Amino acid sequence: MSTWLLVQKLWPFIRTYRGSLVLALVLTTLGALLAQVTPLVMEYTVNTVQGLLKQPIDKAEVTWVVGTLVAILLAKEVLSLLVQLGQKFLSDRIRFRMAADLYEYTIRRIVSYHLSFFALNQNQTGKLEKRIDKGIENLTKTVKNLFVDIVPMLANAVFALVLIYNKNSGVGFVATLVLPIYAYISREQTNRQKQIRRNIQEVRENKANALFGLLESIFVVKSFVREDYEQLRQRDINRSLCENEIRHHRTNYLFDGLKSVAEQVGIILVFVVTIYFVLNRQMTVGAILLHIMLFNNVSAPVRHLHRIYDEYTEALVYAEGFFDMIENNTYLPKSGSLTRSTWKGHFSLRNVDFVYPNGKQALRNVTIELEPGKVTALVGLSGAGKSSALNLLAGFYDPTNGQVLLDEQPLSAYNSEFVRENVGLVLQKNHIFAGTIEENIRYGRLEATLEEVIEAARKACLHEQVLKLPNGYNTEARSLSGGQQQRIAIARLFLKNPPVLFLDEPTASLDAITTEQIKESLDAIKKDRTVLIISHNISQIMDADKIYVLEEGEVIGEGSHESLYQVKGLYRDIIDSNARTLNLSRLAATVLG
Repeated sequence: MSTWLLVQKLWPFIRTYRGSLVLALVLTTLGALLAQVTPLVMEYTVNTVQGLLKQPIDKAEVTWVVGTLVAILLAKEVLSLLVQLGQKFLSDRIRFRMAADLYEYTIRRIVSYHLSFFALNQNQTGKLEKRIDKGIENLTKTVKNLFVDIVPMLANAVFALVLIYNKNSGVGFVATLVLPIYAYISREQTNRQKQIRRNIQEVRENKANALFGLLESIFVVKSFVREDYEQLRQRDINRSLCENEIRHHRTNYLFDGLKSVAEQVGIILVFVVTIYFVLNRQMTVGAILLHIMLFNNVSAPVRHLHRIYDEYTEALVYAEGFFDMIENNTYLPKSGSLTRSTWKGHFSLRNVDFVYPNGKQALRNVTIELEPGKVTALVGLSGAGKSSALNLLAGFYDPTNGQVLLDEQPLSAYNSEFVRENVGLVLQKNHIFAGTIEENIRYGRLEATLEEVIEAARKACLHEQVLKLPNGYNTEARSLSGGQQQRIAIARLFLKNPPVLFLDEPTASLDAITTEQIKESLDAIKKDRTVLIISHNISQIMDADKIYVLEEGEVIGEGSHESLYQVKGLYRDIIDSNARTLNLSRLAATVLG
């Protein structure tokens, strides 16, 4: 990532504030000019005092000279303060507003990406969070450094050098001679730090992801008594970060020391050369103080420039990952424009192969038909590819080979938002947002009234339980049990009331009575809709109009419950295993007896 490329990428965000930048540059020029006032006043003061000492002291003249100098210096300081306040206000306003713009743009891009983006190892939740936070923080700091800090410092140094050369070219040459040495040391410092910074970035992302995973799985950690193991894992990552940080700062201390020596050598050379010219009566005594102060105006900005350059090179490291993340058009879904006021809802997988981004093949030459107004079930052992087929039909992933069709048109030809607005999903793992029960159910249809939310909760067998809670529908949803959270997800589905239903283990976390009650509600909503169901619940599978049996990513059988059971195969094994697990013979004898 070069400087020019970085500026090009940031310019769309910067140009909004170009008026503020121009004003900041005007203040910069004024501040740089004001910085040269004090050395000039000091030179004049020394020379004037030296002249006054050669003649009888006139108190009135001394009072006027001192008063005038004090007034000039005070006025300069007041103006400098106002300029600095203006610069800081403008720079902070640009920085924080641009940070907000970058964040909003990043979120807009991230939520638009295909699910395959989030399946990549480098895009785990904790890593993305750290990349976004550090990326925006460093990029906005860089904009502030480039346009608000570096330009004033360079202007200050240039004006100071011009004044030195104007006074004496020999002293100017000596002052300039030190700068390449200083720049060389700074460049070597930066080159040695590059790889260390990359290591720090990687370890920081890993640390954030590991911490997120630990907090997310604390129940499992406790249940397996793995506190010591997790502490060791966190300790190893933390120590790795600690060692890299120590290396980073140790290198900085070494090179900062070298630069300090170079700066002191420069001051000594300027001091010696100026004294030489003073003793040869080519310069006044005041020039000694003038040149030392002007050289400080040259060296101080250069000294701070390295700090800024150090932050800038760190920003370049983060900028690579950040812009790769927000400019990755590979994962933008290729949404078509096709929409229909009426549709049949006939979904199809035709000779589909599917390989996840991590290289795992989930489906092989799969053909599945979801007929309108009918219930289709997918059956198979864990890992057979059932959920993968559902993800393709919902448009979350694109097939590696083959076609996904909706009413005989490629699913990709449809507007993706239109399709998902008409498809209702209940998955194995349904996310519950931070917020109330009411807010989580209303997520199914944001404009729904409270009465409609309550009706959806009734259908999901949740309403009576909510009424028993102290805060009712204002209860924090994440504080509920797993089964109650599952009912919230089902209530969302009832509230959305879509023409197509994709159900992946919709009653997996529920008790038998609630499962039966929700099954009756689902049976009612299934009428005249296209329905795909994945379930280990025998009753829900047996009721399907058509059943597909999957094994290791392939369809090995299809038909009705009766026809598949007559064939000795995997489906029959699954049904028989379920019967034995439920001990149906004894259960039937108990119920009927």
